[in-house]
Amino acid sequence: MDLGLKNKVALVAAASHGLGKASAFALAREGARLVICSRNVESVKRTAEEIRSATGATVVDVVADVSKKEDIRRFVGTAIAEFGTVHVLVNNAGGPPTGHIRSMPEEEWEKGIQLTLMSVIRLVREVLPFMEKQHWGRIVSIVSVAAKQPINELLISSTLRPGILGLSKVLSNQYAKDNITVNTVCPGLILTRRQEELSTSRAADRNMTVEEYLTESAKAIPAGRLGKPEEIGNVVAFLASEQASYINGANLLVDGGSAKGIY
Repeated sequence: MDLGLKNKVALVAAASHGLGKASAFALAREGARLVICSRNVESVKRTAEEIRSATGATVVDVVADVSKKEDIRRFVGTAIAEFGTVHVLVNNAGGPPTGHIRSMPEEEWEKGIQLTLMSVIRLVREVLPFMEKQHWGRIVSIVSVAAKQPINELLISSTLRPGILGLSKVLSNQYAKDNITVNTVCPGLILTRRQEELSTSRAADRNMTVEEYLTESAKAIPAGRLGKPEEIGNVVAFLASEQASYINGANLLVDGGSAKGIY
């Protein structure tokens, strides 16, 4: 299937590893031109070169922290300077701090708000004028299954990510007339560096090895395994495509069937 992404300009946040990297690879394989960012200069340059070597895509790498307003403006500004517009925005960021309501300081909450929620708001605000002008745009936010089924240990994430679903739904209503779709992807347990960190902590709490914890976690998933980053990346690329033009305002669970709710 031709996804109609050849030469489209795609902005992928936090793309040096994990789900952002997988999404960037998937878009590059479809012929999109990429602008990717990460806080780590070595990581983002290495990822950009990997994508170029594997796909032949044009990739511009930017050092940027999406929790900072000025870095977001520079990230989007680089895309405009290089290509003149943005067709696809993939919102993505590392997980916010974890902790308990009684012990977590307000500073950690503020970090989570800037990283998880404000990064999406700021990136969307920067790219919308260009999408409106060209009458074509795709905004895909990588969120978490915690947005649909809150997770006790992920307090900040479970608080903020449902708000991204609400924001996306409102934007999908407001901008559909401009041929701009706004959707979210809610990954379940995916084998990323973030998941490895969480698994190490949870395994220690339960006096288990990480391998034992992951085996136990997989048993609770109908698919019988954790997901792969590329399985998220492929979904992101499809939602970003011309072929997904009538999918708008959707919250798509990609979790092997682990979430228990209907909605």
